[in-house]
Formats: sequence, structure tokens, C-alpha cells
Amino acid sequence: MIPRYARKEMVDIWEPATKFRIWYEIEAHACDAQAKLGVIPQENADAVWKAKDVEFDVARIDEIEAVTKHDVIAFLTHLAEHVGAEEARFVHQGMTSSDVLDTTFNVQLVRAADILLADMDKVLAALKTRAYEHKDTVRIGRSHGIHAEPTTMGLTFARFYAELARGKARLEAARAEVATGAISGAVGTFANIDPAVEEHVCEKMDLRPEPISTQVIPRDRHAMFFATLGVIASSIENIAIEIRHMQRTEVLEAEEFFSKGQKGSSAMPHKRNPVLTENLTGLARLVRMAVVPAMENVALWHERDISHSSVERGIGPDTTVTLDFALNRLAGVIEKLVVYPENMLKNMNKFKGLVMSQRVLLALTQAGVSREDAYRLVQRNAMKVWEEGKDFREELLADADVRRALSEAEINEKFDLGYHTKHVDTIFRRVFGE
Repeated sequence: MIPRYARKEMVDIWEPATKFRIWYEIEAHACDAQAKLGVIPQENADAVWKAKDVEFDVARIDEIEAVTKHDVIAFLTHLAEHVGAEEARFVHQGMTSSDVLDTTFNVQLVRAADILLADMDKVLAALKTRAYEHKDTVRIGRSHGIHAEPTTMGLTFARFYAELARGKARLEAARAEVATGAISGAVGTFANIDPAVEEHVCEKMDLRPEPISTQVIPRDRHAMFFATLGVIASSIENIAIEIRHMQRTEVLEAEEFFSKGQKGSSAMPHKRNPVLTENLTGLARLVRMAVVPAMENVALWHERDISHSSVERGIGPDTTVTLDFALNRLAGVIEKLVVYPENMLKNMNKFKGLVMSQRVLLALTQAGVSREDAYRLVQRNAMKVWEEGKDFREELLADADVRRALSEAEINEKFDLGYHTKHVDTIFRRVFGE
């Protein structure tokens, strides 16, 4: 990913130096296990650990690979340069390249998932704080972008909290899904390496042994992982779209924090644009781009081909780096979001009580009016509000057909905002617990 949308902690996981360090640890732990089994001399296994403090020369490995055209062989050659050719004679004994590559990839994904889970905790904490802050801040709920019925800003934040909490649970499951390693040899049969080696390496690398591999770890695991990142990205966009709508000039119920010295437009000095949430919308698209290729990687020829390899070299770092950046940006947006309760009330009252139409409809049916007639009576008064700017309550009070069923007090009671917020505490308990 480009540096503009990258944070160092996540980028470091995907640096070549990190990758080669993981390769080394896998090979060294495998040698230890082989020595315990008596397959290789203990002194050779011990010799491999002489390189434990070595900073592997990425340029040198690239130089060797330019000749060998094989990245793992290039690394093993470079390792032998540090350990000694005779001492390194038994490194990679009975293993195949995918044992190293796939196990490393899963280590990187697990580490990336841990960062992403911590990122999600930041977003969840911000959403919870803002939800309680605005638990009773009334705003209009919208369907199809049109005024529907009253809700609260706190419920909006709580809804997003619940959605991302589900996303976090999915990511925890996806992390477990990819936390496997395979040291099973050329086609996964352990013909040239004992399963105990795999168990030892996986224990040292905080992974579980893959129950059955071919020459590769099954890619359905990775498909689930990247699909989960795609869903989380979609949830980020869901929140971003809501904020972008609220910041529209004719709505202005909330807006991104506009810092001192910030400029909104090179041409129009008055502009305060929702640039961060627009950016998040775009970043979500980038993360979702990985989902279909990850699913297409599941189908490989026989015991293995490498059609998945080039894909994963791109989507592994790109999606995790991008999502890490997006989650941290989102946390900041929510923490600093400027909310305008007065504008929320002004918007809700723009159509003079129209949003209470369902309560009147239900009251009429309760009073003995058929639903069809009740709907007709309410709608004909509602249309006067839409088309002529009338006051909904006044029109109802002046409608003889409505008044035959409902008294003035009964009509007035239907315009109580508190009716719509009476179960907010119940919803909060469901979302946040007692």
C-alpha cells in the first residue's frame, strides 16, 4: 500500500526482513525437532541458531534469487553463508518450500489480525462513548433518505457499535481459521518428515498443525479471512456514509472536526468537506477488492499450483495495511465528530409534525376506523403538509372525519416525542449489557 494510507506497525509485518526472520525461525525450530528425533546431528541443529541475531541481507537474497529464480533456495543459500555450508547441510530436511511459505503467511496474517482486533477495540470504545453521550439526543430516522420517525443519535452510534462488535467476533474466528501451520513435505504425506516436526514448529510459532494439507495449506481458510476483512470494510463504509449524509449543508446534523488552519477547497474558502469519511469509503473499496481473488484461490490444481501465490503477495499486505489505517482513521473521526442536536430537532420539525403519522393511523384503528379508511384520512392530511406546508396537527384537528374518532386531547397526545424514545434504555442494555 502507498505510505499515505499505511501505519508502520502493520507495514513492518510485511517487510522482507520480517518475512525472512520468520522463515529462519521455522527452519531452526524444524532442525531442533529433527535432532530430537535423531534424524540430524544435534550439533547441526545448534549451529543453525548461530544466526539468531543476524540481520539477513535482503539485497543479497535478491541477488541470489536472480540466479536461482527461487526465493526459498536463495534464502537457504544466504543462511548457509552465515551458518556455514557443512553446518547448514541438514536445514530444510524433508521439507518443501510451501511448508515455509504457507506457515509464514499464516504467522503474518495472525499478527495482522491481532493489530486489527486492537484497532476495532478503539473504534468500539469511541462508538460506545458517543452512544451514551447522545443516548437521548433526538433526531429524525430516515428510510429511502426520507423522514420516517424519530430516533436518537445514541441509537445510531449503538447500531454501529453492534455491527462492528459482530465484525470483531468474525475477525476473531477468521484469525483462528488461519492460525495453522504445515510442515508436511512435498505433497503433504509426511513421507520424508515426521509429523512431530510439524507439531514442534507450530507450537513454537503459536499455530495449530494443519489437520490435512497437500503441498499447501487449504485456501478456504484464507478466503474466510479476507472475506471477513471485506465485511469489516463494508461496515466502515456504512458508518462513513451516514456521517457524510449528516454533514451535507442542507442537513448538517453532524460534521467531521475541522481543525485550525485546515482548508476545504483550493477554490472556495468557505468549504468544510467530509474528506475523511469520503476517504474511508474509498479505502473500503480497496479492501473488498481482495475478497473475490481470495475465494478464487481456493481452487488449485491437484496437490498444488502457484496461481494463488502472486495474488496473496499483493492482497496480504494491501488489505491488512489499508484496513488498519481505515480503522484508526474511523476511530479518530468518531471521537472528534461534532454533533448538532439543535439542527436535528430543526430538521425533524421541518414538516410540522408529519413524522407522527403512524401514531395517528394506529389511534384511528384503535378507535374503530378500518385500516383502509384510517390510512386515507391520515394520508390526505399528510399530503397537505408535503404540498402546501401546512401543520399536520392543525390539519388533523380541523378534519371532521378524524375528530369523529379522536378527541383534541387524543390527537395532541400523539405528538409526544417521548413516545418514540421510551425503549432506548432497553436497546442499550441489549447492545452494551447491564
